[in-house]
This record gives sequence, C-alpha cells and structure tokens, in this order.
Amino acid sequence: MSYANVTTPAHTAADLYASAGTDFSKLNWLESQWVAWYLYFGNPVIATGLASFLVHEIVYFGRSLPWIIVDAIPYFRRWKLQPGKIPTAAEQWECTKLVLLSHFSIEAPLIILFHPLAELVGMSTWQVPLPGWKIMLPQIAFFFFFEDMFHYFAHQLLHTPMLYKHIHKIHHKYSAPFGLAAEYAHPAEVMILGTGTIAGPLLYTFFRRDLHIFTVYVWITLRLFQAIDAHSGYDFPWSLQHILPFWSGAEHHDFHHMAFVNNFSTSFRWWDRVLGTDDKYLAYRERVKAAKDAAKAKGLNSAQWKEVEDRMVKEAEAEGVRAESEVVRKAEGKKVQ
Repeated sequence: MSYANVTTPAHTAADLYASAGTDFSKLNWLESQWVAWYLYFGNPVIATGLASFLVHEIVYFGRSLPWIIVDAIPYFRRWKLQPGKIPTAAEQWECTKLVLLSHFSIEAPLIILFHPLAELVGMSTWQVPLPGWKIMLPQIAFFFFFEDMFHYFAHQLLHTPMLYKHIHKIHHKYSAPFGLAAEYAHPAEVMILGTGTIAGPLLYTFFRRDLHIFTVYVWITLRLFQAIDAHSGYDFPWSLQHILPFWSGAEHHDFHHMAFVNNFSTSFRWWDRVLGTDDKYLAYRERVKAAKDAAKAKGLNSAQWKEVEDRMVKEAEAEGVRAESEVVRKAEGKKVQ
C-alpha cells in the first residue's frame, strides 16, 4: 500500500479525512486515536509538530528515569562499567537543565516545523490506516544502518581539533556517562548528529514515497533507547550486545568516554572493526580479561579485585585525558608535548 499524501486544497484535518474518503468504521483502536488527535487540533501542522515533540520528550526522559533509579541503588554497582563514578544528583540536575534548554530552544522549533518538510518529500502524517510491522521493519532497519554510518563519520569529524574544542568537548564532560547525558551536547552537535537520525527517513521517503510518520516515531523511540542505554554506564549479562555481538551497547561506548579514543559508531560495531578504530578498545578488553584471570588464579576477593579494576580504569582515563589535551593543544596551535 502506498502512503503518499493525498493532494487536496482542504486545510483542516476533518476536510482532509473527508477528501480522502476515510472509512472510520474500519479503523482499529490505535488508528482511531490517531484520527482523534488530528481532528482535535484541526490543523495538521500543529498536530504533527506537537505529537513529534511529545514523543521525543516522553521517550527521552521516560527511558532516562530507570537509569537514574539504577544509579541510586548500590546493588547494581556490580555491573557498572566504571563503578567508582556514580553521577551525583547535582550532576544529573545540571545535565538535565542543559538538555531541556537544547530541547526547547533548538529541537522544538525544528520538530514542530517538521510537518511541512515531511509532506514536501511525500511522507504521510495524518493518513490512516497505519502501516503494519511487515512494512515498518525493513524501513527501520535501513534507518539504523544509515544513522550508524552517518554518525560514525560525523563523530570522527567532531574529534578533529577545532570541532572538538568548540563543539564536541561539551559532550565529553562526563568521562563516565549516564543515561541523561545522551543529548548533553553543544547545539551545533545536536544539529549535526541529529541529521543522521532524520535524514534516513527523509531520503527514504524521497525515493520510495511509502513512509508514514508513525514508522518514524517508532524509529525515534528505538534510537533514543539505543542512545540512552549506550550512555547508561552499565553492562548487564542480559544487555543486547551479549545477544547480538555486533551491537555496540554501553560497554562499547563507555570506553569512548573513558579513554577519549576509538568506538565512534552508535548502534553497531562493524565500522569501528573494519576501519580499525577499535584497536585500543580491544587491547583494553584483553588487559581486563587477563587481569580477571590472574585475580581468579590468585584467589583475590571482591574488594581486592575492585582495587585492580579501579586502577585499570584510572590508567585508561589518564590516557584519555592526555589524548584529549593533545587535540585541544592542536586546536590552539600549540605544540603537542
């Protein structure tokens, strides 16, 4: 089924549904609520813009909340990647304030004005019925692939001296990230990396003309879950990377914040593996594994192992501080020591 927009001179949602000949009796519950939302506001631009913004805010803070709770419970420290660094309430509040400022001053205007752009490239918004999973799954798979590729190269670009010093450095404030910090970033970075998230659906729609914005909402939800979980700082036995070996996850991205180098991708590990930007990460994991084996052979208790683990984390972080300092010095035109 094609979801291309129906061209009509009508302006209100009621007129649009009437001109499209929508049979409301055949709609399921979700589709009925979808129609009710557009009919309530009347103006499709406002209805789409507000829905898009609410989806982003509800999912972002809704997914961040469980990680705030996990950080407050000592039991979960055994799975904390950097167990000695638990974000304080003050740090989380400071992060939240910047994220909210970015959301309302940068993202909100763009999201609210998304409807005209969506319709310009042929994306469906108010139309029903909504697409089924067989239609959405391959579309979302493409969005994941596109965003991961875009993010990998854009992220590397943000680590060049001038862009890092003036833009990306804000996001690296926390060497031990936490869920809320996923979008703690300079406004320019929000725009640059956010392009990878929304450009996939726009390009897909431009060529295929069969994408519904409902699919985009599902994609945004999954993308936010991925980003927040990757910044959570926890690696559980049931984390997705232990089920899908090519999935990045928190264990992969946490190293990037801790050591400053390597692991530039978001969802998948293959770009870093193929292009060799995970060499230091792999070496670190080997050192951790060897240290665990040695600790087990020596019969070290949990407290003694924690000392060993903390020492390795501090060494990796110290290397990261030096690497970051070198990049900043280059941006300032100073000689690297």
